[in-house]
Amino acid sequence: MPRADESSTDSGPVEIDTAKPSIARVYDAFLGGKDNYEVDRAVLNHVLEIAPESLATGRHCRDWLIRVVRFLADQAGIDQFLDCGSGLPTVENTHQVAQRINPDATVVYVDNDPVVAAHGRALLEENDRTHFVAADLREPDVLLKHPVVTGNLDFDRPVAVIQSNTLHHVMDEERPQKVVASYVDAIASGSYVAISHLYDPADGSSRSQLARDSEARFMSLMGSCRFRTREEITSYFAGLELVEPGLTYLFDWWPEGPRMEPPADGEHLLLGGVGRKP
Repeated sequence: MPRADESSTDSGPVEIDTAKPSIARVYDAFLGGKDNYEVDRAVLNHVLEIAPESLATGRHCRDWLIRVVRFLADQAGIDQFLDCGSGLPTVENTHQVAQRINPDATVVYVDNDPVVAAHGRALLEENDRTHFVAADLREPDVLLKHPVVTGNLDFDRPVAVIQSNTLHHVMDEERPQKVVASYVDAIASGSYVAISHLYDPADGSSRSQLARDSEARFMSLMGSCRFRTREEITSYFAGLELVEPGLTYLFDWWPEGPRMEPPADGEHLLLGGVGRKP
């Protein structure tokens, strides 16, 4: 099995730019992690000014991912996972959830952030079925040919491709729908694709205004962020059969139990779904 020094195309020292925010580190800040810098926390603070519930929303995103992986590893019987744009390790990572259900499940993490690469290599020490690739999810033709991917995932059998909070950082000119289609084309029948994405209801409501304001702040601070409409997000599932309850708010995708409080406005600005390739 590949070890840490085989997981990346760059085996040199990790260079961390602390002068500008990193998508992975900003998400780490949203989750209350410690692997972030002042420049990353500044982004969080700017977003909190207009959406104070964002910290809780970040945790709800992670909870959705946990429920999705649990479903895939258990009911769907998937034992191979390609987690794109995986971000920094936190509590309950994909491999931990999947391998708790099936110890033989294989997980390949993908991210192009150098900080994530350093942590990703450390994850390899947990077991020989957890791997990391330093690559760009926007280049599926390159990523899917990486030796760590091809050496550990059998694309003749069902695979789960996870795009959790990644595609809204793929700008329109980078053709996100085509990016997703490349992954769908590469996986076998019976495979699954899980996507969560920032959502703009585009209906003139206060929530739509919040989406536009949040997008503007992310764009000015990080350079990439697109809140998309339901129709745009639905298009990513072309050629797939959506698992019930379809493309929905994350809090409505098979919740653990009844809610004690109503969802905040920010929670209505994220949609998620899981599609199966026929």
